[in-house]
Amino acid sequence: MTGADLRYLRYAIMIADRASDHGSPPFGAVLVSSRGWILLEGENTQGTTCDCTCHAETNLLREATRRFSRKLLSHSALYTSAEPCPMCAGAIFWSGVGRVVFGLSSERVHSIAQDKAEHLSKRCADVLAVGSHHVEVLGPILEEEAEAVFKKSIDRGRTLAH
Repeated sequence: MTGADLRYLRYAIMIADRASDHGSPPFGAVLVSSRGWILLEGENTQGTTCDCTCHAETNLLREATRRFSRKLLSHSALYTSAEPCPMCAGAIFWSGVGRVVFGLSSERVHSIAQDKAEHLSKRCADVLAVGSHHVEVLGPILEEEAEAVFKKSIDRGRTLAH
């Protein structure tokens, strides 16, 4: 883990807070090139679209795969405020992104949600480990900072569905 990892992860957490401000669950993502350039950002839009597939990661990757080559994506990192769910892990795999760094673990999200959110109990690293190419997974990191956004969102009456 580097100082840049912490900076980009904090940016993803800020995007999660913005998603909550916009009426969606508090999840955010940032795609960063190997040179440290922010390529895209994405926030969860489930609350505004009523589309269960509009997680921050899938929103970001949908656009990233349209705009960038698989080679660029394979040398890029995806920073997410919380551990990607199995659906998002699949999207990460199919996009070719080479590295994932997340803040809040899925276990901690579910603990905070206290049965207020449905979930699939499969870790991101476990989903990605069975793929035909390697994706590095790093996390949880900065869990307390990410958790604060989730608790703030609950206080606003938002759901944590992811």
